[in-house]
Amino acid sequence: MSTSTPQKYTANVCVAITGASGSPYAMRLIEILLKSDCTVSVIISKAAQLVMATETEYKIPGQVRGQADYLHDYFKADEDQLKVYGREDWMSPWASGSGRNGAMVICPCSTGTLSAVATGASNNLVERAADVALKERRQLILVPRETPFSTLHLQNMLTLSQMGAVILPASPGFYHQPENIADLVDFVVARILNQLKIEHQLLPRWGEKTAE
Repeated sequence: MSTSTPQKYTANVCVAITGASGSPYAMRLIEILLKSDCTVSVIISKAAQLVMATETEYKIPGQVRGQADYLHDYFKADEDQLKVYGREDWMSPWASGSGRNGAMVICPCSTGTLSAVATGASNNLVERAADVALKERRQLILVPRETPFSTLHLQNMLTLSQMGAVILPASPGFYHQPENIADLVDFVVARILNQLKIEHQLLPRWGEKTAE
């Protein structure tokens, strides 16, 4: 398997989905990244599968091949653009600093994953890929969805921020006058895309009247 990003794609992004509430953010992010001609790698934790089945209509299979088939069908994406890796796929390009990788977003990011990444646990591909992003000084964005935060959570966030990671809580704003849940989801996804420097039209930037 080639680890390079095909020339026709604009960016290479890994989206890891872990067991916090907020899987609609992840699915919407993947959708927009694909529409923006990015290659997207997806890693889904076991806890994320349970949470997704609880809070959404998404029924993600347990096996990687089934996950890939499900996501390719759902997003109408081909295998060249959308790749799915297992939690223990140590041959994934995201598992090594020598892999030709891009940015990584953990969305949503459970507090357990937050802790593991902050301490360099690397017990699964999500944690290892994040560890690689930190050591290689690549872009790492964590989207925690928890409330309230304990002192330990905040300390882990500070540790990761000091390492160069971006802590982007799933905290939608209201100044764009959302009319439904999808608008709230888009607010958070737009902020992630802004960090990735990927153009979008999900909502107007501050000072703009309307989204095109």
